[in-house]
Amino acid sequence: MSKTVTLKNASQGNASSLPTGWEDARARLNGLPGGGLNIAHEALDRHVASGHGAQPALIWLGKNGERQVLSYAELTSDAARFANVLSAHGIARGARLFLLSGRVPALYAATLGALKAGVVVSPLFAAFGPEPVRARMEIGEASVLVTTAQHYKRKVAPWRDEMPGLKLVLIIGADAPEGCVALAPAMESASDSFATAQTGPEDMALLHFTSGTTGLPKGVVHVHQAVVAHAETGRLALDLRAGDIYWCTADPGWVTGMSYGIISPLCNRVTMVVDEAEFDLERWYSTLERERVQVWYTAPTAIRMMMRAGDEAAKGHDFRALRFLASVGEPLNAECVLWGQKVLGLPFHDNWWQSETGGIMIANTPAMDIKPGAMGKPLPGIKAGIVSVDGDAVTELQDGEIGELALRPGWPSMMRAYLGQPERYAKCFRGGWYLTGDLAMRDSDGYFWFVGRADDLIKSAGHLIGPFEVESALIEHPAVAEAAVIGVPDETAGEIVKAFVTLKAGFEPGEELERELRGHARKRLGPAVAPREIVFRDSLPRTRSGKIMRRLLRARELGLPEGDLSTLEGDAT
Repeated sequence: MSKTVTLKNASQGNASSLPTGWEDARARLNGLPGGGLNIAHEALDRHVASGHGAQPALIWLGKNGERQVLSYAELTSDAARFANVLSAHGIARGARLFLLSGRVPALYAATLGALKAGVVVSPLFAAFGPEPVRARMEIGEASVLVTTAQHYKRKVAPWRDEMPGLKLVLIIGADAPEGCVALAPAMESASDSFATAQTGPEDMALLHFTSGTTGLPKGVVHVHQAVVAHAETGRLALDLRAGDIYWCTADPGWVTGMSYGIISPLCNRVTMVVDEAEFDLERWYSTLERERVQVWYTAPTAIRMMMRAGDEAAKGHDFRALRFLASVGEPLNAECVLWGQKVLGLPFHDNWWQSETGGIMIANTPAMDIKPGAMGKPLPGIKAGIVSVDGDAVTELQDGEIGELALRPGWPSMMRAYLGQPERYAKCFRGGWYLTGDLAMRDSDGYFWFVGRADDLIKSAGHLIGPFEVESALIEHPAVAEAAVIGVPDETAGEIVKAFVTLKAGFEPGEELERELRGHARKRLGPAVAPREIVFRDSLPRTRSGKIMRRLLRARELGLPEGDLSTLEGDAT
């Protein structure tokens, strides 16, 4: 499984206070006065009440060079104003509010204000086109939309009359199209005091949509109880400490951008850096240096793009403020871990979770040594196993065996439903396990290693091949920036491995390089596992959250239906 070199961690983080169960994690939160639990209260109100209102909560970096700092007290006031705007328009507790906006301060006030009012929040990617937006709002039975005038006119206005349940459209800024409400003046005239809704732990709070290979997107339901896991996993897996400067690069339209870009950092009373702009190498390096970021949570795609630009691009920048680096979104190749150590002075810590788990389940924590390429170990309170599934029978496998990664149900941020799809939800649970659909292996030290999605597994001449292992071997070659591997039909072997690669700057595709890469892979993996074919590409299809879409490569290669493409990067218009 990739490289087995172990990186020793000098910092032991919060290891001395690891909880023995979720009860201890819950005790670190306040709860609502008089009982109940509300995410916004844990993220904002309690910090202001305890005298930390002056601490910066959010440092916003505008794409045109603006910089705005909002304190905990200011963000709390803005959230209360937004909650009052909803109340003034008759939006009741339990209604569903959708967000369609870039990373601007109003999005954060709206998120927290809606949660404060007991309204369910469902974030959307700002890059979605009209059809993905409409499909999710229809499935989610949207009552409120917070968006910009441009998004509204292009993506919502043409079909709004066909959705009578959409009672209120709030437009970020001072002006609004006909039939909508301008948010800025509405907030300005609203009170900055609002009594937080007395929500209970099992009240619905968040609705995240995740795409399948076929059919409509799934609405993943999370409750206010999820805040227990959001707060605790941020503390344990990301080493968040009160007062830290923290930057999560994930868009709030993706579950990471909500759980660890808003809720977890605020619950742990850190200062969040929020960059409105998209990836830009020099901007990112400068932001890390100028804002003196201490904890950085980003995606493997971004790391590989930085690697692709070369180590020289990082020179001249001061990264000494950094204390902890982590990554999520897809498996983190060993080369990325080692590159972080070489260029930034710290290794990247991989972790694993899904929209359905709501929070980090398996991680390389600050208290652990890192095995580059491994996902890490289950966090306290999480029981994970490797299982084989045969109908309703689920058998736990031994260390070293490849099977489906499974979790024992019951953690606080576990999804409570697929909205309106009870049968689909029930299929995720069997034999006392939640079945993740991911293939993995646990080694003798208890570290878990990602192999691939169950439907990505390649069966070639009697061998079961996980694409991630092949991709990791290819990325070790100095010419390769990214790689994606699929299985294609073969009369003799059943399937053969085919690889698609992008190259780093300074390398040109050609037959000689292809032969060199195939030789490199055969040497690392053996002829049975190495790719038989390698195709050079300028880019690989990926979701906006950074995951390479192997299923799309396979569908296009074999002329199969492409399925739901709503999350495809660059696909929306």
